[in-house]
Amino acid sequence: MSTPYDIPEVLDRREGPYGEVVLRRHGSLLQIIANGCFLMDTSDGRSERRLVDAALAALDAADTGEGLGPRPGPHVLIGGLGVGFSLAHAAAQPRWGHITVVEREPAIIGWHREGPLAGLSARALADPRAEIVEADLVAFVNETSATFDALCLDIDNGPDWTVTEDNEGLYSPDGLASCARVLRPRGVLAVWSAKPSPEFEGTLRNAGFQQVRTEEIPVARGVPDVVHIGVRPG
Repeated sequence: MSTPYDIPEVLDRREGPYGEVVLRRHGSLLQIIANGCFLMDTSDGRSERRLVDAALAALDAADTGEGLGPRPGPHVLIGGLGVGFSLAHAAAQPRWGHITVVEREPAIIGWHREGPLAGLSARALADPRAEIVEADLVAFVNETSATFDALCLDIDNGPDWTVTEDNEGLYSPDGLASCARVLRPRGVLAVWSAKPSPEFEGTLRNAGFQQVRTEEIPVARGVPDVVHIGVRPG
């Protein structure tokens, strides 16, 4: 016998600057759909949290390797708000001195500030260290004068599978050069991906990043999620 939860319930549907964005409820899960393509849901969050943890661990390792202690109050830039797992996890860590989230979809920001996703991010958004910037991340890293200790990028589905064509530029040599430009010496770039990408490891090295490695996060079915790590030279 079917139940009402077999069919996702559309909670909000908006036409944004990059197309249609939909928030759905499917049973206990909240789902974000962009232009008909599933992006993410609230089912897990392990890999999004690991994105933040891996960046902080690599940052500490890079500083220790230079004979320095952990840098005080590092500033992390999170690319993509999503369902808020990365933001909430960063805000739960006292080590971060400032947390900037860049999100280009006003609908997603609104769902967190006063909509169904507020339950996941309200505490983090109330944290004085946290701020949300409504901007396209590619344009942001090209134009900002700010610098960061760590960049945690969760844009689209990763380097090899982007829903939005414009996002491909972020993972190109020019895009990675922009990421390196806004990183402080020994700063860390951490990139979430829905699947491993040996080719992207090579692209990171060619862009000048050091200590390049990939962490796998097992998922219930299919290939693991991964976090690609690279360190800007000191």
